[in-house]
Amino acid sequence: MDIHDPDDKSGSAYYLAPPVSDLDLVSVGRGTAGGELLRRYWHPIAVASEIRDVPMVLRALGEDLILFKTPAGSFGLVYPRCCHRGTTLYYGKVEERGIRCCYHGWLFATDGRCLEQPCEPGGGEKRDSYRQPWYPVEERYGLVFAYLGPPDRKPVLPSYEPLEILKPGESIEADGTSIGSGGDAIAPCNWFQHWENVIDPYHVAVLHSSFSGIQFIAEMAQMPEVSFEPSPLGIRSTQIRRKDGKRFRRVTEVAVPTLRVVPNPFAAAFNQPVETLGWVLPIDDTHYRIYTAGRVTRSGGLLPLPKDFKGSRRRWQDMSAEERQRKPGDWEAQVGQGPITFHSEEHLASSDRGIAMLRRLFRKQVEIVAEGGNPVGTVFDQNDAMVRFEAGNYLEEQS
Repeated sequence: MDIHDPDDKSGSAYYLAPPVSDLDLVSVGRGTAGGELLRRYWHPIAVASEIRDVPMVLRALGEDLILFKTPAGSFGLVYPRCCHRGTTLYYGKVEERGIRCCYHGWLFATDGRCLEQPCEPGGGEKRDSYRQPWYPVEERYGLVFAYLGPPDRKPVLPSYEPLEILKPGESIEADGTSIGSGGDAIAPCNWFQHWENVIDPYHVAVLHSSFSGIQFIAEMAQMPEVSFEPSPLGIRSTQIRRKDGKRFRRVTEVAVPTLRVVPNPFAAAFNQPVETLGWVLPIDDTHYRIYTAGRVTRSGGLLPLPKDFKGSRRRWQDMSAEERQRKPGDWEAQVGQGPITFHSEEHLASSDRGIAMLRRLFRKQVEIVAEGGNPVGTVFDQNDAMVRFEAGNYLEEQS
């Protein structure tokens, strides 16, 4: 019996049906519906400046991989088990031409080609027959991006207008912490639970304001007038509030594959392009990480605060469990849905229109890939690779 059966008046949890998750939305592994869609795009997997002279182990889209950077500045991303005898390349030595296995010294280039086999006659007369499984990587905006999909469908890595047009004194800074959610860098829940939160502006007035105290600025506590509309790569929400006798228009966007285009919630600047772009990296089905790149005028200034800002919440790292319980933020709300939320137990309302639009869009792209097509936003000519957004904070005269 369903809990909402009109013949059942008790509302007892005893009648709850077995919960179900929408696998098209939450799956990230190779061969899954959602995972194959995600593999048709580039994803940030690391902050470039954090890659040192030793290999780095990472996990992305459910795959364990080894990332390294040669002294010449080239990045390589390879399968962790050496194709010779299977030991991990985590203990490999990074050299000018690639990464050398610690076990028998096989040397692999950044594209996996075997360059040397020191234990074999002539240094490996048949070395060209061997190749370490690898993925393409590119550095941009201080981040390392990887493409984990089918080689014959690899799109060009997009450029993003908000990060391309810099004013005097501005530079690009990258970050791999939990900007946008609070909490640890790696969140223990499915990536989609965070991504769709971006297109839910109503929670700002409740979770970030009336429930937990003013976490941003006082104007954000207003219940906004909200409209949703499709954008070229996703869904856009426009929120209208009032500030200083003017109209405070805030535009937020989500864009495939995992982009969160959120203007500064502290509204430190108005009437300019959105300062930062964030990508939600699905680590696996039950973990994600946010990578961010943005325009800054000083180091550590990805989210500049207004000079008179006085927030009500301490840094997440400094809060006790009870403090987080009394003043929760995005981290608590999203992780609180469980490792993978149960979509069968949801009851979407009119305020969730943006969520419904985003889910329909994502499922449509899953269908396109399953039918052999190219999903939205995948371009194969660099001349068509510039992505533009309308997101930002705007202070306008009352109409």
